[in-house]
Order: sequence, then C-alpha cells, then structure tokens
Amino acid sequence: MPRVSRSPAVPAARVPGAPAPRRRPGGASLRLLAEQAFTRAAGAPLVGGNAVRLLRDAGENFPAWLEAISGARESVLFEAYIFADDRVGREFAALLAEKARAGVRVRVLQDWLGGLGEASRGFWRRLQDAGVEVRTFNPPRVDSPLGWVGRDHRKSVVVDDRVGFVTGLCVAERWAGDPARGVEPWRDTGMEVRGPAVADLARAFAQVWDEAGAPLPEEELPAPDQIPAAGEVALRVVASEPATSGLYRLDHLVAAMARRSLWITDAYFVGTAAYVQALRAAAQDAVDVRLLVPGESDLGLVKRLSVAGYRPLLEAGVRIFEWNGAMLHAKTAVADGRWARVGSSNLNLSSWLANWELDVAIDDDGFARQLEAAYEEDLARATEIVLDARRRVQPVHPLPKRPRPPPLARRRRREGSAVAAAGALRIGNAVGAALGGYRVLGRAEARLLAIAAAVLLALAVVGAAWPRVVAMPFAVLAGWLGISLVARAWRLRRQGGAGTAVERSGEAVAEARRELAGEGEPKPPRAGPGAERGARG
Repeated sequence: MPRVSRSPAVPAARVPGAPAPRRRPGGASLRLLAEQAFTRAAGAPLVGGNAVRLLRDAGENFPAWLEAISGARESVLFEAYIFADDRVGREFAALLAEKARAGVRVRVLQDWLGGLGEASRGFWRRLQDAGVEVRTFNPPRVDSPLGWVGRDHRKSVVVDDRVGFVTGLCVAERWAGDPARGVEPWRDTGMEVRGPAVADLARAFAQVWDEAGAPLPEEELPAPDQIPAAGEVALRVVASEPATSGLYRLDHLVAAMARRSLWITDAYFVGTAAYVQALRAAAQDAVDVRLLVPGESDLGLVKRLSVAGYRPLLEAGVRIFEWNGAMLHAKTAVADGRWARVGSSNLNLSSWLANWELDVAIDDDGFARQLEAAYEEDLARATEIVLDARRRVQPVHPLPKRPRPPPLARRRRREGSAVAAAGALRIGNAVGAALGGYRVLGRAEARLLAIAAAVLLALAVVGAAWPRVVAMPFAVLAGWLGISLVARAWRLRRQGGAGTAVERSGEAVAEARRELAGEGEPKPPRAGPGAERGARG
C-alpha cells in the first residue's frame, strides 16, 4: 500500500489547547501487539527456544517416529485418529510392545470412529498384554446422543519429553503406499519439535487422555523450565477442542494480517462464508492467495462440495490448484515467508468447531521458507483451476481422472460427521445465495440446489399424502433425545454436576482468556529454563 509522506521541514500545525497527537507505534510495539492478537486468538502462548524439522510424507515421518520410539527410555505418548492393523500399523505396534516390555511407559490413544473397522480387538489386546496402556476416545453413549460428532482428530507422538511430532498422517498403509504394486503414498506433512514446546505437546495429549479415563499423574507431565532450549524457533502449540474455536479465529487472523502471500494446502476444504470472504478480501488487496486441494479425494462428496465453492474465490483472484498425485492429505499454511502452520486441522466446520485438533503455528522465516519451497514443488504436480471465457470453472489443462483405490470406501463411512457438516454448510450457502441473489452460482452449486429442491419437494409430497410418515422420524428423534437427557441428568446427579468434555474445555479456555486479558503488555516468548508457563491452547 502507498505511504503518505510528510516533509520534515513543515511540521503539522497544532490547535491551541488540543491534546498532543498520539505517536504511531513503532515496529517493536506493533510486533508485540501482533503477538498478543495471535496469543488471544489461538488461546496459546508463544514458546521460544525450540528446534523444528519439516517432514514430508510417510517416507520422512514414519522413520523419524520409529527412531524416536526406539530410543525411548521413560515414556511414549502416541495419539492417532486411525491406527490400522496392517503392514504399517503392525510395525509400530511391535515396537511399542517391545518398549513397554522393556519398562517404558507407553500410552496409545485412538479415536473410536476413526479406528472403526481398522483393527480388531485382538490387535489391541496384544498391545495391552505387552504392557501398553490403550484408550479409545469417545465411543457412543446413551446419555450423549450428539457427543459422537466430536472426534479426536489429533495426530501426535511425544517421546521422553524431549522430542515431539505433530502431523496430518495416520498410522495406516495407505499413507506409506506400496511401491512394489505401484501404489503411491498419500501426500502429507508433519514436523518434529525439540525444546520447551514439547511440554505443551505432552499436556495436549493429557487433555484428551483425561477425557477417556483417569487423568495422567501431574508429576509425569513436564514443565517448560524442565526442558532445555534446543534452538531459536518460537512457536505455538494450538490444541483446539470443541466449542473453543481457537484455530478458526487464528485462520481468520492470518488471512486478515497477510501482506504479501498466503499459501494454503488442505485436504477437505469447505470454508464458511466468513472465511471465504476473508480469503477474497486478502486476494483483492493484492495478497498472493493460493489454495492447493486434492484432485481426487477419498471423500467424494466433500470433494464435490469443495468444488462448489471455487467460483467466489476465483472471482476475487484466489488461485486454486488441484493435486494430480495420490490423495493429498496435508494441512498446512504459510504466510509472508514468516509464519507457518502444520497439523491435523482441515478448513471446515468439523475441524474448527467439533473436533479435538492439534496444530503448531511457527513464527520463523527459515521454517516458512522450507514450507514455501515444498509448496512450490507440490504445485509442479498440480493443475490450476481457472474461470474460462464463459465464467465457468475449468482446469487449465484437463487431466484424465485417476482410479480411486478400493480401501477408501471404508474411510468414507467413518468420516460421516465431516461429510454431514460440510454438506450442510455448502448447501446452506448455495441456497442462501440463490434466494438472496447476491452472487452467480456455478454448475456445481446448481446441482446442490437441485438436490435440495428435490428433497424439499419429496418431503412436501410425502407430508401431504402420508403425514404420519413425516411425523414418525420426529417422534423417534424426540424420544431418543428425551431418554438421553434423562440418562444425562441421572449421570450428573451421581457425579455431583460434573460437566461434559466440551463444557470443561470451554471453562478452561475462558479462564485462560481471562488470564491473558489481565496481562497488560504482552509478554515475550517463553523459552528454556526459568520461563513461566502461560495459558495453553
């Protein structure tokens, strides 16, 4: 943006009796204000003194995890959305069992929905027999009819409180591929962290572990001053939970503050109208906004919903690219060659508002440059999507569709909550745009409108001809909710009014925000021994 300059020889006139003009904040003050904004938005403090390493795909992530676990002497905390009983899963299971037999405290946390159909009870029993403590997060409960929507989508490994890994990868063969059969690995990204921030990773694991059973002993959780500095990188561990929306606010803030570039990779992009507008505003302000998404997805419906949202982004100048290789599962962002994010969160309502997610926001130009270089390499295997002369969404060079691997059908069933949330959001946006007439709809959105219209017309016909058929599902739903509320009330009465996981996480975040609000001047990044612990995300 152009700056307005003033001649130093002609000072601005002052009105007698008027207050002196306020000084514009200098670079240091602006930096502190930006840090405070990021801290409050994410609910996570900036932690200094770390060393980080970017890890691409299973070929770099899995060996790094295995090496760290092999060297474990005290503890291994392993959190996975999917832990499959296949070639990759059995390799990790064998090593975890070996370390447990050697006296290492090994804890494995897997999500109930994510792991559905991936591993048998015998698989988990063998791990438990070896001394591994295994917990399954959030199985269905009678007293919580909608509780199953919130999933533990985090993927992390913490070893001996000295090294941690945050990633988008799950423990399954499809991430590794099968070169012998010509099966490409999935494209995904993770990172290694060493230094004081590992304490936040361990406590993030403990957050979800505690929801699935007895809490971890406090003495087993490290404090930042117990972990020596390992480098000079400052970062935030953003451990988001349902109803906290920390990453949602952070993503909006980054879109608003980016000045030069914002490059995003996302596996299941179905942005809210507010976030889409934030990206549009950045692009219209000459920010180089790019979005890399899968060309073929394991969740076909989410892919179609994502495509339906291309038009408003393209019209504003956002560049969209579709990956041409195997499934693109990475979740990253890099802005202005300075700020970067790597983790488990997708840009959709399921990740922003319903799931337990774990991301690392890095404030370091060296790491950001690495992520930018990786992004440019990915674009070499991607096709840009543009608006043609008739304003239709088209690829620059149409490519033949790749066959979809058969194992992905199981995953589509397990991701029902994400598909439902994304579908409702995109259809709602399309219907609102059609009724309000505030923007032109594309062919993909027209199909969504046709589906919504067909469903409504079918309901109208059925309701007119057979009103009981329409009323029966509502009666069943009301009965189910009533029974669930009775069970919940009885359970709370027995527990003395203990809140749910969502309520407790909301209270914790509210307390952290109150602490942050009372800090006055923002504090410098925490680092190494002697640093105080701030609020955690």
